[in-house]
Amino acid sequence: MTPVIYEHPLAYVLGLEGLALLRSFTGEHDRTFVDARLAEIRKLLDDDTLADAAVEVARVDTVEGYHIWSKTYDGPNSAFDIDEPFIREIVDALPAGVALDAACGTGRLAAYLAGRGHRVLGVDSSPDMLARARERVPQGEFHLGDLNRLPLPDDAVDLVVCSLALTHVPALDPVLAEFARVLRPGGQVVISDIHPDGVARGVIPSVRLPDGRPARVATYHHPIGDYLRAALAAGLQVRRCEEPPLESHDGPVPAAAPLGPWDVWPWVLYDIVPEAARAAMAGEPSMVVWQFELGR
Repeated sequence: MTPVIYEHPLAYVLGLEGLALLRSFTGEHDRTFVDARLAEIRKLLDDDTLADAAVEVARVDTVEGYHIWSKTYDGPNSAFDIDEPFIREIVDALPAGVALDAACGTGRLAAYLAGRGHRVLGVDSSPDMLARARERVPQGEFHLGDLNRLPLPDDAVDLVVCSLALTHVPALDPVLAEFARVLRPGGQVVISDIHPDGVARGVIPSVRLPDGRPARVATYHHPIGDYLRAALAAGLQVRRCEEPPLESHDGPVPAAAPLGPWDVWPWVLYDIVPEAARAAMAGEPSMVVWQFELGR
Protein backbone atom coordinates (compact mmCIF):
# COMPACT_ATOMS: atom_id res chain seq x y z
CA MET A 1 0.00 0.00 0.00
CA THR A 2 1.36 3.41 -1.00
CA PRO A 3 1.95 5.58 2.09
CA VAL A 4 -0.10 8.77 2.19
CA ILE A 5 0.31 12.20 3.75
CA TYR A 6 -2.67 14.04 5.19
CA GLU A 7 -2.52 17.68 4.10
CA HIS A 8 -4.95 20.33 5.29
CA PRO A 9 -4.70 23.91 4.01
CA LEU A 10 -6.10 25.27 7.26
CA ALA A 11 -3.34 23.51 9.19
CA TYR A 12 -0.76 25.08 6.86
CA VAL A 13 -1.96 28.65 7.24
CA LEU A 14 -2.40 28.24 10.99
CA GLY A 15 1.19 27.00 11.05
CA LEU A 16 2.29 30.22 9.35
CA GLU A 17 0.35 32.20 11.92
CA GLY A 18 2.04 30.22 14.69
CA LEU A 19 5.52 30.83 13.31
CA ALA A 20 4.78 34.54 13.04
CA LEU A 21 3.53 34.64 16.62
CA LEU A 22 6.58 32.79 17.90
CA ARG A 23 8.81 35.42 16.32
CA SER A 24 6.96 38.09 18.30
CA PHE A 25 8.43 36.50 21.44
CA THR A 26 11.87 37.69 20.34
CA GLY A 27 10.63 41.27 20.04
CA GLU A 28 10.32 41.35 16.25
CA HIS A 29 6.63 42.37 16.39
CA ASP A 30 4.47 44.50 18.64
CA ARG A 31 1.12 44.07 20.37
CA THR A 32 -0.81 45.35 17.37
CA PHE A 33 0.73 42.64 15.20
CA VAL A 34 -0.05 39.93 17.76
CA ASP A 35 -3.64 41.06 18.17
CA ALA A 36 -4.06 41.06 14.37
CA ARG A 37 -2.73 37.51 14.14
CA LEU A 38 -5.08 36.24 16.85
CA ALA A 39 -8.06 37.91 15.17
CA GLU A 40 -7.05 36.40 11.84
CA ILE A 41 -6.79 32.94 13.40
CA ARG A 42 -10.33 33.24 14.76
CA LYS A 43 -11.56 34.26 11.31
CA LEU A 44 -9.76 31.34 9.67
CA LEU A 45 -11.30 28.85 12.10
CA ASP A 46 -14.75 30.13 11.18
CA ASP A 47 -14.11 30.00 7.41
CA ASP A 48 -16.00 27.06 5.88
CA THR A 49 -14.03 27.43 2.64
CA LEU A 50 -11.03 25.75 4.26
CA ALA A 51 -12.80 23.47 6.71
CA ASP A 52 -13.30 20.50 4.38
CA ALA A 53 -10.48 21.06 1.89
CA ALA A 54 -8.00 18.46 3.19
CA VAL A 55 -6.53 15.86 0.84
CA GLU A 56 -4.56 12.65 1.18
CA VAL A 57 -1.35 12.86 -0.85
CA ALA A 58 0.61 9.83 -2.02
CA ARG A 59 4.33 9.54 -1.31
CA VAL A 60 6.22 8.15 -4.33
CA ASP A 61 9.85 7.12 -4.79
CA THR A 62 12.28 9.12 -6.90
CA VAL A 63 12.09 6.85 -9.95
CA GLU A 64 8.31 7.16 -10.19
CA GLY A 65 8.29 10.82 -9.20
CA TYR A 66 10.93 11.90 -11.70
CA HIS A 67 9.38 9.78 -14.44
CA ILE A 68 6.42 12.12 -14.14
CA TRP A 69 8.40 15.29 -13.48
CA SER A 70 10.95 14.75 -16.26
CA LYS A 71 8.52 16.16 -18.84
CA THR A 72 8.37 19.56 -17.15
CA TYR A 73 11.47 19.60 -14.91
CA ASP A 74 13.30 22.19 -17.01
CA GLY A 75 10.42 24.63 -16.79
CA PRO A 76 10.55 27.62 -14.42
CA ASN A 77 12.12 26.50 -11.15
CA SER A 78 13.09 29.13 -8.60
CA ALA A 79 15.59 26.76 -6.97
CA PHE A 80 17.73 26.92 -10.12
CA ASP A 81 17.90 30.71 -9.85
CA ILE A 82 19.09 30.43 -6.25
CA ASP A 83 21.77 27.73 -6.45
CA GLU A 84 23.27 28.36 -9.89
CA PRO A 85 25.10 31.61 -9.06
CA PHE A 86 26.89 29.91 -6.15
CA ILE A 87 27.65 26.71 -8.09
CA ARG A 88 28.98 28.64 -11.07
CA GLU A 89 31.14 30.88 -8.89
CA ILE A 90 32.75 27.83 -7.29
CA VAL A 91 33.14 25.88 -10.54
CA ASP A 92 34.53 28.85 -12.44
CA ALA A 93 37.44 29.07 -9.98
CA LEU A 94 38.45 25.44 -10.59
CA PRO A 95 40.59 24.05 -13.41
CA ALA A 96 38.89 21.88 -16.02
CA GLY A 97 39.14 18.16 -15.42
CA VAL A 98 36.83 15.16 -15.09
CA ALA A 99 33.54 16.19 -13.46
CA LEU A 100 30.73 14.01 -12.15
CA ASP A 101 27.21 15.38 -12.11
CA ALA A 102 25.73 13.12 -9.42
CA ALA A 103 21.94 12.81 -9.71
CA CYS A 104 22.34 14.74 -12.96
CA GLY A 105 18.66 14.90 -13.82
CA THR A 106 18.13 16.44 -17.23
CA GLY A 107 21.75 17.61 -17.41
CA ARG A 108 21.30 21.19 -16.20
CA LEU A 109 24.70 21.30 -14.49
CA ALA A 110 26.33 18.79 -16.81
CA ALA A 111 25.79 21.21 -19.67
CA TYR A 112 27.45 24.01 -17.72
CA LEU A 113 30.39 21.80 -16.75
CA ALA A 114 30.90 20.75 -20.36
CA GLY A 115 30.84 24.40 -21.39
CA ARG A 116 33.62 25.07 -18.88
CA GLY A 117 35.83 22.45 -20.53
CA HIS A 118 35.25 19.50 -18.19
CA ARG A 119 34.95 15.93 -19.36
CA VAL A 120 31.49 15.22 -17.99
CA LEU A 121 30.15 12.05 -16.39
CA GLY A 122 26.57 11.83 -15.15
CA VAL A 123 24.75 9.38 -12.91
CA ASP A 124 21.05 9.28 -12.16
CA SER A 125 18.51 6.69 -11.01
CA SER A 126 15.82 7.92 -13.41
CA PRO A 127 15.98 6.57 -16.99
CA ASP A 128 13.65 9.36 -18.11
CA MET A 129 15.89 12.11 -16.75
CA LEU A 130 18.99 10.44 -18.19
CA ALA A 131 17.42 10.34 -21.65
CA ARG A 132 16.98 14.09 -21.54
CA ALA A 133 20.51 14.62 -20.20
CA ARG A 134 21.98 12.62 -23.10
CA GLU A 135 20.10 14.79 -25.57
CA ARG A 136 21.19 17.96 -23.82
CA VAL A 137 24.88 17.02 -23.41
CA PRO A 138 25.70 14.57 -26.23
CA GLN A 139 29.42 14.71 -25.42
CA GLY A 140 28.78 13.53 -21.85
CA GLU A 141 28.96 9.97 -20.54
CA PHE A 142 25.82 9.08 -18.58
CA HIS A 143 25.10 6.05 -16.41
CA LEU A 144 22.03 4.67 -14.68
CA GLY A 145 23.00 4.27 -11.05
CA ASP A 146 22.44 4.93 -7.38
CA LEU A 147 24.20 7.55 -5.28
CA ASN A 148 24.94 4.88 -2.66
CA ARG A 149 26.81 2.78 -5.26
CA LEU A 150 28.21 5.00 -7.98
CA PRO A 151 29.11 3.04 -11.13
CA LEU A 152 32.61 4.56 -11.23
CA PRO A 153 36.05 3.36 -10.11
CA ASP A 154 38.06 4.86 -7.26
CA ASP A 155 39.92 8.14 -7.89
CA ALA A 156 38.07 8.74 -11.15
CA VAL A 157 37.06 12.41 -11.03
CA ASP A 158 38.33 15.83 -9.99
CA LEU A 159 34.95 17.34 -9.18
CA VAL A 160 31.55 16.12 -7.99
CA VAL A 161 28.49 18.34 -8.22
CA CYS A 162 25.15 17.28 -6.79
CA SER A 163 22.10 19.54 -6.85
CA LEU A 164 18.62 19.04 -5.41
CA ALA A 165 19.11 15.35 -4.71
CA LEU A 166 20.37 14.60 -1.21
CA THR A 167 17.04 15.37 0.45
CA HIS A 168 15.81 12.26 -1.40
CA VAL A 169 18.28 9.87 0.25
CA PRO A 170 17.50 8.41 3.69
CA ALA A 171 21.09 8.77 4.96
CA LEU A 172 23.92 11.09 3.89
CA ASP A 173 26.89 9.04 5.15
CA PRO A 174 27.02 6.41 2.37
CA VAL A 175 26.54 9.04 -0.34
CA LEU A 176 29.28 11.36 0.91
CA ALA A 177 31.54 8.31 1.31
CA GLU A 178 30.89 7.44 -2.35
CA PHE A 179 31.67 10.99 -3.46
CA ALA A 180 34.98 10.78 -1.58
CA ARG A 181 35.75 7.33 -3.03
CA VAL A 182 35.46 8.45 -6.67
CA LEU A 183 37.33 11.72 -6.06
CA ARG A 184 41.04 12.18 -6.60
CA PRO A 185 43.01 13.70 -3.68
CA GLY A 186 42.38 17.43 -3.57
CA GLY A 187 39.14 17.00 -5.51
CA GLN A 188 36.11 19.17 -4.83
CA VAL A 189 32.47 18.38 -3.97
CA VAL A 190 29.77 21.00 -4.56
CA ILE A 191 26.32 20.24 -3.13
CA SER A 192 23.16 22.30 -3.18
CA ASP A 193 19.76 21.39 -1.85
CA ILE A 194 16.61 22.64 -0.23
CA HIS A 195 17.51 23.90 3.23
CA PRO A 196 16.47 21.49 6.02
CA ASP A 197 14.31 24.25 7.50
CA GLY A 198 12.44 24.38 4.17
CA VAL A 199 11.98 20.61 4.11
CA ALA A 200 10.51 20.84 7.62
CA ARG A 201 8.06 23.45 6.29
CA GLY A 202 6.90 21.15 3.49
CA VAL A 203 9.05 22.36 0.58
CA ILE A 204 8.91 18.93 -1.05
CA PRO A 205 8.66 18.20 -4.81
CA SER A 206 5.09 17.68 -5.97
CA VAL A 207 3.79 15.80 -8.98
CA ARG A 208 0.43 14.74 -10.39
CA LEU A 209 -0.15 11.01 -10.74
CA PRO A 210 -1.65 9.73 -14.01
CA ASP A 211 -5.09 9.65 -12.37
CA GLY A 212 -4.77 13.31 -11.36
CA ARG A 213 -4.09 12.78 -7.66
CA PRO A 214 -1.36 14.90 -6.06
CA ALA A 215 1.80 13.15 -4.88
CA ARG A 216 5.08 14.10 -3.24
CA VAL A 217 8.49 12.66 -3.98
CA ALA A 218 9.96 10.87 -0.94
CA THR A 219 12.05 13.45 0.93
CA TYR A 220 14.06 13.34 4.15
CA HIS A 221 15.04 16.02 6.65
CA HIS A 222 18.83 16.29 7.03
CA PRO A 223 19.93 18.97 9.53
CA ILE A 224 23.05 20.97 8.75
CA GLY A 225 25.01 18.92 11.27
CA ASP A 226 24.21 15.73 9.36
CA TYR A 227 25.97 17.10 6.27
CA LEU A 228 29.00 18.06 8.34
CA ARG A 229 29.28 14.74 10.14
CA ALA A 230 28.91 12.74 6.93
CA ALA A 231 31.48 14.87 5.10
CA LEU A 232 34.07 14.78 7.87
CA ALA A 233 33.68 11.01 8.26
CA ALA A 234 34.41 10.66 4.53
CA GLY A 235 37.60 12.74 4.75
CA LEU A 236 36.02 15.83 3.20
CA GLN A 237 36.95 19.26 4.54
CA VAL A 238 34.56 22.22 4.49
CA ARG A 239 35.62 25.02 2.16
CA ARG A 240 32.39 26.97 1.92
CA CYS A 241 28.78 26.95 3.14
CA GLU A 242 26.03 29.30 1.97
CA GLU A 243 22.41 29.56 3.14
CA PRO A 244 20.73 32.01 0.73
CA PRO A 245 17.50 33.44 2.14
CA LEU A 246 14.03 33.17 0.75
CA GLU A 247 12.84 35.81 -1.67
CA SER A 248 11.19 38.77 -0.01
CA HIS A 249 7.43 38.71 0.48
CA ASP A 250 7.15 42.48 0.77
CA GLY A 251 4.81 42.91 -2.17
CA PRO A 252 1.32 44.41 -1.90
CA VAL A 253 -1.23 42.61 0.26
CA PRO A 254 -3.93 41.24 -2.10
CA ALA A 255 -7.51 42.31 -1.46
CA ALA A 256 -8.66 38.72 -1.93
CA ALA A 257 -6.68 35.52 -2.42
CA PRO A 258 -8.17 32.52 -4.23
CA LEU A 259 -7.24 29.12 -2.87
CA GLY A 260 -5.46 28.02 -6.06
CA PRO A 261 -3.77 24.64 -6.65
CA TRP A 262 -2.46 24.42 -3.08
CA ASP A 263 -2.39 20.59 -3.13
CA VAL A 264 0.47 20.79 -5.62
CA TRP A 265 2.14 24.03 -4.53
CA PRO A 266 1.20 24.58 -0.86
CA TRP A 267 3.16 27.83 -0.57
CA VAL A 268 0.47 29.58 -2.64
CA LEU A 269 -1.36 29.51 0.68
CA TYR A 270 0.93 32.37 1.75
CA ASP A 271 -1.49 34.62 -0.12
CA ILE A 272 -4.31 33.78 2.31
CA VAL A 273 -2.33 35.16 5.29
CA PRO A 274 0.23 37.45 3.63
CA GLU A 275 1.24 39.43 6.72
CA ALA A 276 1.76 36.28 8.79
CA ALA A 277 3.67 34.65 5.92
CA ARG A 278 6.00 37.64 5.58
CA ALA A 279 6.72 37.62 9.29
CA ALA A 280 7.13 33.84 9.49
CA MET A 281 9.46 33.58 6.50
CA ALA A 282 11.50 36.79 6.83
CA GLY A 283 15.18 35.97 6.51
CA GLU A 284 14.60 32.22 6.52
CA PRO A 285 17.12 30.23 4.42
CA SER A 286 15.83 28.68 1.22
CA MET A 287 18.74 26.44 0.25
CA VAL A 288 22.09 25.21 1.50
CA VAL A 289 25.17 25.17 -0.76
CA TRP A 290 28.34 23.34 0.30
CA GLN A 291 31.87 23.13 -1.05
CA PHE A 292 34.03 20.33 0.32
CA GLU A 293 37.58 19.27 -0.55
CA LEU A 294 39.04 15.79 -0.27
CA GLY A 295 42.24 15.72 1.75
CA ARG A 296 45.45 15.10 -0.17
